[in-house]
Amino acid sequence: MLALATVGFGINFWAWALISPLGAAYRDQLDLTGFQQSVLVAVPVVVGSLGRIPVGALTDRIGARIMFPVVSLLTVLPVLFVGLVAESYAAMLVGGFFLGLGGTTFAIGVPLVNAWYPPARRGTALGIFGIGMGGTAISAFTTVRLTDSVGPTAPFLIVAAVLVVFAVAAALLLRDAPGRTAPQGSFLARTWATARLPATGQLALLYAVGFGGFVAFSVYLPTYLINAYDLGREDAALRTAGFVVLAVAMRPVGGWLSDRFDPVVVLVACFAGSAVLAGLAALELELLPAGTVAFLGLAALLGASSGATFALVALLAPPEKVGAVTGLVGAAGGLGGFVPPLVMGAVFDVVGDYSLGLALLAVVCLLTALFTRGPVRRSARPT
Repeated sequence: MLALATVGFGINFWAWALISPLGAAYRDQLDLTGFQQSVLVAVPVVVGSLGRIPVGALTDRIGARIMFPVVSLLTVLPVLFVGLVAESYAAMLVGGFFLGLGGTTFAIGVPLVNAWYPPARRGTALGIFGIGMGGTAISAFTTVRLTDSVGPTAPFLIVAAVLVVFAVAAALLLRDAPGRTAPQGSFLARTWATARLPATGQLALLYAVGFGGFVAFSVYLPTYLINAYDLGREDAALRTAGFVVLAVAMRPVGGWLSDRFDPVVVLVACFAGSAVLAGLAALELELLPAGTVAFLGLAALLGASSGATFALVALLAPPEKVGAVTGLVGAAGGLGGFVPPLVMGAVFDVVGDYSLGLALLAVVCLLTALFTRGPVRRSARPT
């Protein structure tokens, strides 16, 4: 079940990230400003984030066995629309809006995996599931190359076919954990009750910074590297893929460390280190070695913080509300990834560089480390 969930998460994230590697091409093709390009690559992020709230709640109610294949099949439609039909900026925004559906599968997989594992192993299991974030790396590695070598529709047709294959496999093989009980009450009542849990707000903030930072870089780093360092599209896409791969590899490490140590300590270390490295990146030194060290270090720490955050979710969330909590926390993480690209694009349009945006990231990471060390640590203490 863990393997199926991880593969499905990765494939849907691959679809979710199809627009980002082609952002520079769409800018030239559609004559977009820096801010318009930022909006285009960010729209799937915000929709995929907010959509996790109802999808997580539905997963609690009807189970991942139904939700995973259904959402995967529905994601095929916007993939084909963006790749075959959309030709204007407005049409691309519409396609990107519905493409966000692929990002909601995170809220399907977490409650599925959580229910199959005992508490002592959930951090590691959820960290392994988080490897599915590597779907964005697959997109970064392949989208531009397929577009240049085969044709502009190739990556979209391939992803659509893979989604259909996974949906069929999931329908045949995926199973919810034995003894799963569906929560009672309306969606709004259950969502409100979940939002009122003290842990929900705290975990949402942590994930908004940790996973949000990862998402922001995964969708905007190609644009940043092209504008700030004059890299070519393929070179920028490959470096972004390296960033994503390292972040993905570190997510299970964050979960594993949290199973063996205090997840709060892991999170404080991750956010404090991210503050230092974001400050280094804000200096916009030469890409080799200073810039590369800064961005790869950020990838490692942000990836580990995401794994540690959901190790904390598995400990603090009531079992029957894991999907709902995951939906809200996951939405916060995705929204955290929606804002930075807009800020970076606006800053670049006004002042011509990105230093201010990266300096703001450093400040946010430092404040988050202090918040984790204070209120979150007190909430996580066993009573």
